[in-house]
Amino acid sequence: MIRAENITKRYADHTALNDVSLHIPKGSLYGLLGPNGAGKTTFLRILNQIIDPDAGQVLLDGRPLQRNDIARIGYLPEERGLYKKMAVGDQSLYLARLKGLSEAEAKKRLVYWFEKLGMESWWDKKIEELSKGMAQKVQFVTTVLHQPEVLIFDEPFSGFDPLAAQQIREEMLELHRNGTTLLFSTHRMENVEEMCTHIGLINKSRRVLEGSVADVVRSHRTHRYTVAYQTPDGSPLPLEATAPFHVVSDDALPSSDWRTGRSLCVQLTANEGLNHVLSALLPHADVLEAQESVPSMNDIFIQTVQNAAS
Repeated sequence: MIRAENITKRYADHTALNDVSLHIPKGSLYGLLGPNGAGKTTFLRILNQIIDPDAGQVLLDGRPLQRNDIARIGYLPEERGLYKKMAVGDQSLYLARLKGLSEAEAKKRLVYWFEKLGMESWWDKKIEELSKGMAQKVQFVTTVLHQPEVLIFDEPFSGFDPLAAQQIREEMLELHRNGTTLLFSTHRMENVEEMCTHIGLINKSRRVLEGSVADVVRSHRTHRYTVAYQTPDGSPLPLEATAPFHVVSDDALPSSDWRTGRSLCVQLTANEGLNHVLSALLPHADVLEAQESVPSMNDIFIQTVQNAAS
């Protein structure tokens, strides 16, 4: 749906983006990742036509992005921009009208969202009377109110307490299930693993990784497996059971585990799998649990950034 091709943006002697190409598929929930200063916010501002790239182009549905396409996009910037002296209800109506909604339709949708997010009593409050998290809820509502095809959030969970962050996550997931394409930047890898279908990682102004979450994780497999097991006498597995593999560790299960037994970690080759491990172990032990040790998104983030820097 959105394709950025060879985007470059410079500020004086600083290059914020250097030949960056990213593809946000239609209907995806796309996580834009990167260390501080990597160029994420600059990229989001270019998508929203707040600034223009020095080189490259952005395509929406296969054609160059145009000024009137802004009506198809909802944008929640990291730097919130509400009028502090204005009442929540009046400001929300004002912003909704800017998005092309009639006053009657805007009120109808605002009532729905205010009730859904527990904001009914805020209508006559001024923004300066709200906490940071409460103000962010208001801006979230005004961002999604016109039901855009694409929603772009810059650090959407910043400033929320855990309960409010979970509420906003659930709303974003529901919007995605209903067909909205979502793009958001974040430093919190748990949100990426919980929510995203696709990711792009920018480091030092360049794209260093992109793809579906499944493909990215698959490409970072280590072929390492962990097996919890029990032997009749509680001893470690005999040598003949572990000889076919490189044993990384074989330790007693931690005291916090309700089971008794041991935990074996083995390193396989790319041509081997869990069945090879089980066939060697089952004649000698009861297998309690077996799984591949898949790298977390946090592990992949750190490894990719470190490799790019070396």
